[in-house]
Amino acid sequence: MRRKAGVNASPAVSPTPAIEVTNLVKTFGTFYALRGISLQIASGESVAIFGPNGAGKTTFLRILSAITRPSSGEIVINGQPLRDGTLSIHRQLGVIGHQSFLYDDLTAEENLLFYARLYDVPRPSHRIQEVLAEVGLRERAKDRVRAFSRGMQQRLAIARAMLHNPSLLFLDEPYTGLDQHAASMLTSWLSRLRSERRTILLVTHDLDQGLALADRVVIFLRGKIAWEKAAPELDQHTLRQLYFDLVAGAERRFGATA
Repeated sequence: MRRKAGVNASPAVSPTPAIEVTNLVKTFGTFYALRGISLQIASGESVAIFGPNGAGKTTFLRILSAITRPSSGEIVINGQPLRDGTLSIHRQLGVIGHQSFLYDDLTAEENLLFYARLYDVPRPSHRIQEVLAEVGLRERAKDRVRAFSRGMQQRLAIARAMLHNPSLLFLDEPYTGLDQHAASMLTSWLSRLRSERRTILLVTHDLDQGLALADRVVIFLRGKIAWEKAAPELDQHTLRQLYFDLVAGAERRFGATA
């Protein structure tokens, strides 16, 4: 019997790595977006990925989310090869990216009902009201998404991502378009998920925010992992200095597209 997604309990931390990536390559024509990325993320670990534009961060997340296909390499999520179990893996993921994955002509409530059915969320009406309240949109449940501001759409995308109580969260610049109140709400939500030992992969340009939310920091340059370190071993000044030195060095060697 297929087990339905729970919405109240935190997922148990497994000794099996949540994410195992081996020699991941992605090319677009002759351009190498990813050049042999290998990365292992423990169950319950929060990892922040930094890097300049064009470093491969978004491509990496899109591949892990099964939105983009890799050119080569191996990806295993919660012990299951990504190529073998895309649907079952999707049920374990909450994804917030540059696309909201919302339907403009549906209301906020209708959008969430669509995803609740897709993920077999129990008591969907109750859960929808719950997540709408969490992101401050309960009073706008009957409004069509096309009437929402960019920040409100991002808040609804957060509600969509948390709807089915995923064990893994992939976030690509989730603070984009959020006002101060919504950004504070997102930080509180991510902090709570960290305390529940969810596995979080966060791509952000905000070094200070990323460091505060991470157990480990990874820096991408030119489609490769240039550097990584445990977050508790870093402070904001050290991370900033190291990051800018790495980026400046790459730009001197390869040009501004590094």
